[in-house]
Parts: sequence; C-alpha cells; structure tokens
Amino acid sequence: MAKNFFANLFSKLPKKNSAAQQDAAVPPPQPKIPLLKLVFFIVDWHSSGVVSDVCVEEKIRFHFTSKGKGTANSEILDLLGIGSTEKAVIICIEQEVGVPVLMKEVRNKLKAYGPGAGIGFTVPLSAINDPVLLIFKQSIFKNEKIAAGNLYDEGVNMTNEYSHDLIVSFVNHGYSDELMNTARAAGATGGTVINARGQAHHGAVKFFGVAVQDEKEMILILTRREKKTEIMQAICESHGLNSEAQGIVLSVPVDNVIGLSM
Repeated sequence: MAKNFFANLFSKLPKKNSAAQQDAAVPPPQPKIPLLKLVFFIVDWHSSGVVSDVCVEEKIRFHFTSKGKGTANSEILDLLGIGSTEKAVIICIEQEVGVPVLMKEVRNKLKAYGPGAGIGFTVPLSAINDPVLLIFKQSIFKNEKIAAGNLYDEGVNMTNEYSHDLIVSFVNHGYSDELMNTARAAGATGGTVINARGQAHHGAVKFFGVAVQDEKEMILILTRREKKTEIMQAICESHGLNSEAQGIVLSVPVDNVIGLSM
C-alpha cells in the first residue's frame, strides 16, 4: 500500500520536458524591427539635386522632394539658408543607424555652397506599412555593421533628445506671410511654405466652415522647444479656424538638428 501511495503521489508531479520539447515550447525569435527616421533637408532649390544625388549614392530607398518658399529674416539667412527664396524640402526614410552617414555626406557636398546651405533634422517614426518595413529589415545586418564602425563620431552628433519641435500649420492660400509675421513676433526665426490642397470631411465643413478642396499653404517652422507653445498659441489666436486663414496647427518632436554648411 505504501509503495502504491508514493507511486501515485509522485506520478502527479509535473514531468520535466525533454530538451526537444523545451525548444518547441519557446517561440522562435522574431526578426529585429529597425528604428526608422524621417530625415528632412531644407535647402535652396538649385542645390536640391545635390541632396537627391547623395540619396541615390547612399541607396536611400525612399526620398521625396517638394518645392517651397523660404520666409526668414536676414538674421538667420546666413546660418540656415531659409531666406525668401525658392526652397526644396527633401524627405527621406532611413534607418536610425544610417542617418549619420547620410547627413555627413549631404553636408560635405553642400559645403561648397558656403554659409546658408540649408538645414537637416530628423523625426522619429512610430509606424509604417509592412511591405516597406520588410525592405528595411532585409538590410538590418548591414546597417548594424555601420553602427559598429562608430561612424557617429565623424562630424554628426546624433542624439535622441528633443531640443526642437517642428510646427506645421495649414492655412488658406495667401495667408502664409501674415502667419509668419505672427510667428516671428512670438519668437520664430523663419519657416518654409509649401503649396498644398486641402480636403475636409463634411462634418468639419459643417462645424468649422472649413473649405473643401481649397488651395492651402503648409508652413514648416523649426523652433527650439521652449518657444513652441508661445508660437503655436499666437498662430491659433490670430489665424485659427475661426479666422479667414482657417488655420490648423500641430507640432512634432525633432532631433539631430544640424546646419548643412558647417
């Protein structure tokens, strides 16, 4: 009886899985998800081809160019190159580890254009569609080797600290100059205007009176973080949805801000 009792007792204890069973129970490791950034370059229109050529040379998978108009006072024209001239806004998608190389190469090529060559900065991505992400996953090991090569020390100091914000405003066509005057009075140093076309849901039209398929202007203002709130409040008060400008304003955090002529 005692023998049977102990046999029954220990047979109820969980059995240790074999090594093969343990391996089967552990889910296979998932492929790493690369950290992606939106990289912005704002340069004079005549030098946009230089940036585009660098993107091709560095095998940047996606880059998009839009024409804009700079609106800055002369105080920062020589520093950032965002004066009242035709501008190019080039937006790239790149892995975080590859951004220092890209920025370094763009800056080296634009040095010949002297002071005011333009500005570059990055915005972190929180999501992207799967087919595009797969393209970046295929080269993640190559980019890990780039990171291991310590290229971060070659002239571009990369940080994840958000010392700046990008204020994005959408207003009816013809109101960008007024908005920039308001923004400057609140502490902004300059911005870039891009022509756009607005569309709104019928609910927004009914509630706010937002025009559908109207010519719009998108204004990009890069500013230090401590100035952001004051600038946005001034824009909302003078050019918000209840004004003739019918402005919408938002902001996103920005890191890795560099002047391209340094």
